Amino acid sequence: FDSEMKASLAYSGSKNVNDLFENAPLNVGKLLLSPTRTYAPLMKVLLEKYFDHIHGAIHCSGGGQTKVLHYVKGLHIIKDNLFPLPPVFKLIQQESKAEWKEMYQVFNMGHRLELYCDTSVANQLILIAGEFGIEARVIGRCELSEQKQVTIRSVYGEFNYH
Repeated sequence: FDSEMKASLAYSGSKNVNDLFENAPLNVGKLLLSPTRTYAPLMKVLLEKYFDHIHGAIHCSGGGQTKVLHYVKGLHIIKDNLFPLPPVFKLIQQESKAEWKEMYQVFNMGHRLELYCDTSVANQLILIAGEFGIEARVIGRCELSEQKQVTIRSVYGEFNYH
């Protein structure tokens, strides 16, 4: 950090990089600093095989679970089958005291890539993701709506975004 800054302002969390957090497989430093995997090899195969059935793809970094709102009109996206929350996001929430609604709006919450596709091919896409060692699932659905919106149903509550 900048040598002109007060040392007391450099870090204000309760955890050190070597601390363990709950049942996380990595220490806090590795949880926070581990790089995100690339989905390019998977996407290449999916687009080659199912291009006409994939209507959209959202990389949820920088906009979290609500990023899709920038790209839709007349849809209500309901996400009600999310993966379990990775420990790093629980750590961030506990340390920051952010509301869960804000967490889903800011962070991907362990859902880095979403594909919007025909239900007829969803299982095939999931199987191909598995061949790449990527766990995938149908996390929700889209419904026609007069107003674009996202609803998240999680163990931390139900949150609506417009």
